[in-house]
Amino acid sequence: MSPREQPRRPTFLGPRAMDSLEAPGDAAGREAAAHATARLLVEGAQSSGDAEVAARLVGLADEHGLELLAQLWADAAPESLPGALWRLYVLRQWVHAAPSEASRQFDEGRRRAPVLEAVAGVADPPGPDEVRTQVDAVLAGVATGDFAGTLERAAAFARVVAVGRADLADDEARGDETAEGALTTSASRLVRTAEHLEACAGRWRSGSLL
Repeated sequence: MSPREQPRRPTFLGPRAMDSLEAPGDAAGREAAAHATARLLVEGAQSSGDAEVAARLVGLADEHGLELLAQLWADAAPESLPGALWRLYVLRQWVHAAPSEASRQFDEGRRRAPVLEAVAGVADPPGPDEVRTQVDAVLAGVATGDFAGTLERAAAFARVVAVGRADLADDEARGDETAEGALTTSASRLVRTAEHLEACAGRWRSGSLL
């Protein structure tokens, strides 16, 4: 089903809107599909008031695969609604795939960024279970909370992890300069992700996040 064929108010507004959607092959079609699915997802989840919908939204990548979300959203502009959703899901998938690494980097970073730690809201001490729980809670906020606040919490989490990753680069690389450089570069990219999420939060509040 192409984006043009999508009804403006489908019967089920929420994560099930993903079930029958695939990104078309042409660039214009992919962009339209990215924005259509992102809008359906957010509007549907927020209007449902259903805990089951919120839970399914959190597990969307688990259910459909991150590859499908990448096909839909990965090429979207970073400061757009599909771009914001893509970054939220990638962040969650990384934390779930490497919870010990995520908690170690967050724990290191929070020592230098206590204000951001408070915004991120991870329980103390921030162990693997705590960081997994928190990224799920952040993503659930797409459905149950203020979307701009959700993006800001995710951005704060990313910034704290980036600080910790950069600080731990030398120890984790174990003298391998190439590995250390890769970790430092990935920390910088994570900061950039946080900047995009923060910009999206501002655009959402102004009504210009499309």
